[in-house]
Amino acid sequence: MYKKMRAGAPLLLLSVSMLMAGCGLGGEKAGNELDPPKVNYVKEGKSLDKETTAKATKNSVKRQLFLLDSNGLVVPQMMNLPKSGTAAKQVLEYLVKDGPVSNILPNGFQAVLPPDTQVLDVVVGKDGTATANFSKEFKEYRGQDEQRLLQSITFTLTQFDSIKNVKIQIDGKNQDVMPVNHTPINDGVSRADGINIENGDVVDMTGSDTATLYFVAENGTQEYYVPVTRRVAKNDSDKITAAVQELIQGPGEQSRLLTGFRNDVKLLDAPVVKNGVATLNFNKAILDNKSENTIDDTVLKSIVLSLTELNDVKKVAIHVNGKTKLKSEDGKSITAPVSRPAIVNTGEF
Repeated sequence: MYKKMRAGAPLLLLSVSMLMAGCGLGGEKAGNELDPPKVNYVKEGKSLDKETTAKATKNSVKRQLFLLDSNGLVVPQMMNLPKSGTAAKQVLEYLVKDGPVSNILPNGFQAVLPPDTQVLDVVVGKDGTATANFSKEFKEYRGQDEQRLLQSITFTLTQFDSIKNVKIQIDGKNQDVMPVNHTPINDGVSRADGINIENGDVVDMTGSDTATLYFVAENGTQEYYVPVTRRVAKNDSDKITAAVQELIQGPGEQSRLLTGFRNDVKLLDAPVVKNGVATLNFNKAILDNKSENTIDDTVLKSIVLSLTELNDVKKVAIHVNGKTKLKSEDGKSITAPVSRPAIVNTGEF
């Protein structure tokens, strides 16, 4: 059962034995490396429909679009897009309101770029900087949407391994700032600049760091994970503990996001990272069912998604009181570290 927790609530600490691959949103090659979309075949005797479905699947590729949800948050959503030789340009075209994304938008989600915006070109330099060139219609957005629009463009493009940084052009002219509220762009924007940014309880900005955390949102029967970048007190020696503490603290009270963490969760030992695997040792409060040693799926996923945002963490292993015998909600044993899915919010983990 979920609860909505306010920033500043009592801290909870976790013990995870899971393995997660990195953000894993590959470059132009990404479409070939990801698993093909699953095909739901029709009943026997419907061979024509089956062939049509299989053909459509063969000609599509999984891409991640960062869209706006009903709470105004920037959220990754997996979409099957037609295969394209200009994948970086294509994903931006699918961020245009009333554009090609219109017929495939999930309920409660919307695109971010102003209607009629044309993506004139996307050029990727050897240094990993992608320069996205838009038509003049790009300027026709509301000032309050500027940060979300820039985050959507940046995170959508940086799903490709070859892109680390994003710059903006309008009709071929470089933009040092965004055109409405003048958010700085300068030499480019990256994922390090954050998404759905919260300042948290930190007062000293110069002595603080950031952590990108994943909380749960619901839209009817749909459940999905939302990244939130939060200012936290700087702790160079243990960024994992800092991230776990923020997860326990829960989402901001105005965010409408949810968490499955209980208030009495404790991290018993300092996390250990070896060969990309972060091992966490929690008390039994991390368990959803202590007699069965089960852990809530949303707690597990939030931990894995959040910790694998750190550069040196690729997988997460959870222990409880030093023991590794855990089960997922459906009773399956968690026998190995858990790795991050290549694309978030696919309905699969």
